Amino acid sequence: MDDPHGGMPVATDGAPLALASAALILVHGRGGSADDILTLGPVLSQDLPGGDRLAILAPQARGNSWYPFSFLAPMARNEPGITSGIGAIHALIGAAVDAGIPRERVVLGGFSQGACLSMEYAARHATRYGGLLAFSGGLIGPPGTPREYAGSLDGTPVFLGCSDADPHIPADRVEETAVVLGRLGGEVDRRFYPGMGHTIIDDEIQAAREILRGVLARE
Repeated sequence: MDDPHGGMPVATDGAPLALASAALILVHGRGGSADDILTLGPVLSQDLPGGDRLAILAPQARGNSWYPFSFLAPMARNEPGITSGIGAIHALIGAAVDAGIPRERVVLGGFSQGACLSMEYAARHATRYGGLLAFSGGLIGPPGTPREYAGSLDGTPVFLGCSDADPHIPADRVEETAVVLGRLGGEVDRRFYPGMGHTIIDDEIQAAREILRGVLARE
């Protein structure tokens, strides 16, 4: 299939796009689902002023995986999954913009494979977003992949959280991602957590909530 994730369902929560003033797009990891990652949305927006006008959207990968191999594998081995997944994110951001939500009020994030896909999307489509959230993830591609991306994140708040010994995400790739997104103009908050598993912890949730709070406060 040239576009394996095309036409897959999108799980939603919060305000309908037509009534929303901001959007949160969450991308699930390998073996996860849109419904799973969608439950993170209300946790991030709970009790935030303006949270009732937040649309929460989560695309579903075909077969519950965006691409078949490690995100460190040669790009060609993970195609067409990467391109198709990036297209799914692009379609949701386009839907938000079409509904009247500017990109600077769109927060994009994900966990694990979904975090990798989200950060790769943002680097390839650098502009001012409301925020970027990577829970245990980094830019896609083997060591030495060229990182000459166009555009500017123009001060977009970026949160990168990961274990210092994650079995799937090398710390040096998280560091590289922080450098690249900072070079693109992102305001990067990179945090390593000693001995943390491949999961999301409360400190990460609080950091993400502060980014979302800032977006909702700018209505």
